[in-house]
Amino acid sequence: MDRFDAMRVFTRIVERRSFTLAAQDLGLPRSTVTEVVQQLEARVGVRLLQRTTRHVTPTLDGEAYHRRCLAIIADVEDADAAFGDAKPKGLLRVDVHGTLARHFLLPGLPAFLERYPGLELHLGEGDRLVDLVREGVDCVLRAGDLQDSGMVARRVAMLAEATCASPAYLAREGIPRTPDELDGHRMIGFVSSATGNFLPLEFIVAGVLRRITLPATVSVVNAETNVMAARLGLGIIQVPRYHVEADLRAGTLVELLPEFPPDLMPVSLLYPHSRQLSPRVRVFIEWLTREFARHAGAARSL
Repeated sequence: MDRFDAMRVFTRIVERRSFTLAAQDLGLPRSTVTEVVQQLEARVGVRLLQRTTRHVTPTLDGEAYHRRCLAIIADVEDADAAFGDAKPKGLLRVDVHGTLARHFLLPGLPAFLERYPGLELHLGEGDRLVDLVREGVDCVLRAGDLQDSGMVARRVAMLAEATCASPAYLAREGIPRTPDELDGHRMIGFVSSATGNFLPLEFIVAGVLRRITLPATVSVVNAETNVMAARLGLGIIQVPRYHVEADLRAGTLVELLPEFPPDLMPVSLLYPHSRQLSPRVRVFIEWLTREFARHAGAARSL
């Protein structure tokens, strides 16, 4: 194995904190990964990794070597992609929210993979805060305002939202005509994975954003469950419009307060600073931005 490939092995071990997981990611025998590190340490003359029965961590020299390796790998990948019509290849690990993936990402994925046949894509699903480096994830797609994560954030779209309830709920509780008339109504409490609190309903009133939190008999943590609970008449919800378009057309949900729309929801792609030059991540971002732009009715592309 040449030095460049050995650097790839070493950086994956540091990121995964595991010889076994790094070997699985790279499709190599664990014995090969161990031998590569031994040869690296012999070549540079210092101990690069501290091994215990449960964890692998870089030494101070290992951390410095890791940073240099990342810079070298990024430069080489960028150079390969810039000349000779070379296309990115290898495994791209992406974590996305399930509803976003099914609506915006999956329909165009066959064409994307046909254009870049050397790429392999692993899709994780969730909305929790992911440790991208430790978990071996290249980038995550998230909706909503972002916490300071130390990641590079690329805004790819702004989603229109809608306030909805079922006909049965409105027949029972009445139809609010203004946000002030929401007094006495109930919402389905959607629990934020970031704060553990209910996300408030938002309305733009006379150009000013107003947040209202209603009582909730039912609380949920899943977007699909949230919409289903609204269909069953359990309360008011506020969700991206694309998620309830079919319900609004079918009449299983009714839009409320369209004159007081929620603020647009940002959608962002996040990735580590160390991988911002990765050709795999770059072509994925460019493609995903175009996919959101194609859905002009549900998202305003930036």
